[in-house]
Amino acid sequence: MTPLVAWLERRQVALYLAGIAGAGAVGVLVPGARLLGPAIEPVLGLLLYATFLGVPFATIGRSLRDGRFLAAVGVVNFVVVPVIAFALSRLVADRPALIFGVLLVLLTPCVDYVIVFTGLAGGAAERLLAAAPLLMLAQLALLPAYLLLIVGPAGVAVIEIEPFARAFLLLIALPMAAAALTRRWAARRRAGRAVERVVSGSMVPLMIATLVVVVASQAGAVGDSAADLVAVVPVFVAFVVVMVGVGSLFGRVLRLDVPARRALLFSGVTRNSLVVLPLALALPASLALAPVVVVTQTLVELVAMVVLVRVVPRLVREPSAPGRPPAR
Repeated sequence: MTPLVAWLERRQVALYLAGIAGAGAVGVLVPGARLLGPAIEPVLGLLLYATFLGVPFATIGRSLRDGRFLAAVGVVNFVVVPVIAFALSRLVADRPALIFGVLLVLLTPCVDYVIVFTGLAGGAAERLLAAAPLLMLAQLALLPAYLLLIVGPAGVAVIEIEPFARAFLLLIALPMAAAALTRRWAARRRAGRAVERVVSGSMVPLMIATLVVVVASQAGAVGDSAADLVAVVPVFVAFVVVMVGVGSLFGRVLRLDVPARRALLFSGVTRNSLVVLPLALALPASLALAPVVVVTQTLVELVAMVVLVRVVPRLVREPSAPGRPPAR
């Protein structure tokens, strides 16, 4: 590890918060910042490529056989979360666009940058990576059913497969395949090993770049509709707080190891906003505020993720041995 990489990793949380704050100011004050929107997928793809490159692919097969963890992720995301999402959505039940945006984003678990934040917090990133295809397929199948139950047939009519399939190919399959090819190249050639080291050392800059692009490109839209969005911010904050407790509790009840408990917590908290945003943008004019609701959730969640990277290792940790002080 070079001194620069070590310095970046020691100060990563402060750098992330500074990036979010600076990008938010740019997004609100510079109208042209919205043009950064198309850069979200490329920069996120690079971040996930670097993440997958740091995950030992041999562990993915073992993770798929971890039935207890996969069951826990499934129950938390597709049994517990819908109940919580329904309860919280009652706070905006009188505004169709708001409730639709809230449900669209809260009912879909994240499959991309959750892996990055889980790894930063010392969680089992490889287990979430193994679970990502299952989570994507399950949310695609269950989202119409949940919307049908909560908002009626109109909710099902707007669901399209294409944004989910495209996001899976561009943000999961392609970066994963590129990481696998890089590992094979690194095993045979010195140049491949050099590329692997450079990419692995660029995790913090890539995360900062992703946060800056996402926040700067979307902050203006949120600012323009701030008066209408006041009601949904407490909903998203409450969701994070509740799911931190749910993830921690389920991990202990199921006796998962500490990395798996942290991964479960992050999976429950983090939502698939960047994937469902194209769905929200395709909604009719009567629901035009729904995409901004999704973007608002993204901004709230990014701040929460940066905080949880520091908090979760202290909240979810090995119990101290009798007579010993807690591990630092």
